Amino acid sequence: MAVRPNAGTKGVPRAEREEQILDVASVAFGTDGFAATNIADVARAAGISKPLVYNYFGSKEGLYAACLDRAGTLLGDEIERIAREDVVGIERGVRTLAGMFAVLEDRRHVWRLLHDRTAPTASEVLGVVSAHTERLDKLAHEGVSELLALGGVTDELDVSAMTATWLGIVDSLMDWWVDHPEQTAADMVDRVGRLIGALFVDASAGATR
Repeated sequence: MAVRPNAGTKGVPRAEREEQILDVASVAFGTDGFAATNIADVARAAGISKPLVYNYFGSKEGLYAACLDRAGTLLGDEIERIAREDVVGIERGVRTLAGMFAVLEDRRHVWRLLHDRTAPTASEVLGVVSAHTERLDKLAHEGVSELLALGGVTDELDVSAMTATWLGIVDSLMDWWVDHPEQTAADMVDRVGRLIGALFVDASAGATR
């Protein structure tokens, strides 16, 4: 019997098999890092042969790029969804963080995958990184621009400096959260609320002294 062009192994549709491989590989890359991840182990965990992984993704770098693309899309779509809601300023920032915590609650390895210091420098990987970084930077710039405009600040260098600061804060909070697995997404939303509240209360108090 002829095999359908879109069929995977053992009757599993190719798209479904690819997702299965990406699920397993994403955990491996996000837990052990690119350098320490072995394709044979990924194949074994996915219940398929090592050659099939290469048949689907071409190389270890190709598999990593596919995992990276899916992870970047997952996070980028959530941030963009919040950006399209009717919120601006600090509320948009808080909701953005809340959305990130929620979407990564049960898959924190995705954050590690996106920030793997052992990631390869192959062009296919760099292309994925560039595309998603550009998307996220654009969304961050848009949110910060709206926030500063509320206070009458429109200087582009000010916006650029604050955007870099915001991205650094987000990265630091997410890194801290991933390093504290006992902290839930709800815990982090509460914590962000407390920290922002304390910062603004202190700033207001200082301005009136």
